[in-house]
Amino acid sequence: MAGDSYEGDTAAGGRSRGIRATGRRRRPRSGRRRAMRAAAWTVAGAVVLGGTSLGFVYFKLDGNISGVDINAALGTDRPEDVPNGSMDILVLGSDTRAGDNAKYGQDQGGARSDTAMVLHINEKHDKASVVSIPRDTLVQRPACKGDASEGHKNVPAQRAMFNSAYEVGGPACAVKTVESLSGVRMDHYLEVDFAGFKKLINTLGGVEMTTSKPIHDKNSRLNLQAGTHQLTGEQSLGLVRTRHGVGDGSDLGRIQLQQAFVKALIDQVNSIGVFSSPKKLYDLADTATSAITTDSELDSVGDLTGMAKMLKGIKSDDIQMTTLPVRYDPADPNRVVQIDSKTDKVWRALRHDTPVPKSATKGSAGDRTDIGGVVGGKKATRAAAEEQTGR
Repeated sequence: MAGDSYEGDTAAGGRSRGIRATGRRRRPRSGRRRAMRAAAWTVAGAVVLGGTSLGFVYFKLDGNISGVDINAALGTDRPEDVPNGSMDILVLGSDTRAGDNAKYGQDQGGARSDTAMVLHINEKHDKASVVSIPRDTLVQRPACKGDASEGHKNVPAQRAMFNSAYEVGGPACAVKTVESLSGVRMDHYLEVDFAGFKKLINTLGGVEMTTSKPIHDKNSRLNLQAGTHQLTGEQSLGLVRTRHGVGDGSDLGRIQLQQAFVKALIDQVNSIGVFSSPKKLYDLADTATSAITTDSELDSVGDLTGMAKMLKGIKSDDIQMTTLPVRYDPADPNRVVQIDSKTDKVWRALRHDTPVPKSATKGSAGDRTDIGGVVGGKKATRAAAEEQTGR
């Protein structure tokens, strides 16, 4: 990318609706053909606050997948969508305590989005950008539909926490809030909760991570010594949720842990050889499709397989991780506010399908945490070992 300036910027940005630009469902493939053509890449994988995980998909498991009709809920009041082959996906981790998630405490006024990432797949489908939105960011929340049974709208809110959008209006309000902040139309939506995240990681056989320091956090139920670990689902959930076990205890520090975990998860998916075992392939497909909620244009195995094919060539080194540029709010040090001049550069880069410039994050509070280098995946572990051997 040449510099930080852009020409012809519009809210439209030129992006693709992705799998089904026309909104029409493609003719279903046979189960055998789907299985043969299925790709194995778990995208933004686990960031969820447990985690947000996006996953591979195969077989006739459509019945497992929960879908939400985002387009019907939001109507036409959205950023323009100009197809160019790129794709933007809101990947969200919900902190609901319903069902199997009850062991992690009680809902405090309703479920919120504990983790939010915008995943941008470039036009060539060989690179990706992930923009993490801190949940404590104060935003101007747009009007959203409230409880469907009530049929009412919630009025816009000034200085609302970003993660309250999900609580107010569910997935549609979360998408609308991101689109309002960014001017980028979300082509798709993916959500995972605590229980789904854990199951997915356990089905993968865990994720290898190396910690340079001990991490102990009773709140997230994490107890790790320094060293290399094959993290279970419970441990992985603890790692991406911990705030007080390592670093300054901020949500910004936790985001860096989540981003490191996402890269390690992608490496794990690429290394396990899921196609070598029909049982492994089926178990993983069954878990992945049961673990996620998607928009209605991704709520079938065929549609998810199409997206997985798009993502299969992207490796962890091909992903640029960015935290939305913020500063601590002078009126409340427990909240952050956007640095408008810098966030504009981030969203403009996504609209123009270019990497986020370094100048967009320089000086941001998200770049000044003390988490860097505390955790790493397989590649980081091997690099450190090779460096030690070479000394």
